[in-house]
Amino acid sequence: MNIQLALVCDHAIIDQHGKLSVLGIFDRIWVERFPAIHPRLHLVLRLKGRRTEVGDHAVLIQLADDAGREVLRGEGNVQIGEPPAGVVDIEAAAVLAFDVPLERTGIYTFEITVDGAHAASVPITVAQMPVPAHPAPPQLPPLPPLPPTPPIIN
Repeated sequence: MNIQLALVCDHAIIDQHGKLSVLGIFDRIWVERFPAIHPRLHLVLRLKGRRTEVGDHAVLIQLADDAGREVLRGEGNVQIGEPPAGVVDIEAAAVLAFDVPLERTGIYTFEITVDGAHAASVPITVAQMPVPAHPAPPQLPPLPPLPPTPPIIN
């Protein structure tokens, strides 16, 4: 089995026919202040293999920061069923949703292992949002002079 597609996005679904729909692909997260949580990041994987690879496949997903500290870890099995007669390639898609804790800026990388072998890496750059400079208040144009007031007669 190999990984044909690995990415992060805002949202992804797999319909009843196996069609994968992906919205908002990104590789950078802007954070206002740390520590932070990035809610509902979707990791999308499409695995592909040969007909001889039908069965259970162990998948390990680790997210680590650029210092090598593990942030998230998940493992499980992907079950690949017998394809119809005549089909030689098999594939399966997975959409995994994570709330990602972010302690600091840097590059965070999802490492994906299938059946004990490294299959893909998905790096994400985490950066702090620049502090906006406080602009000077808008300058209004000067008002036109007032017309002279008529004299008051008693």
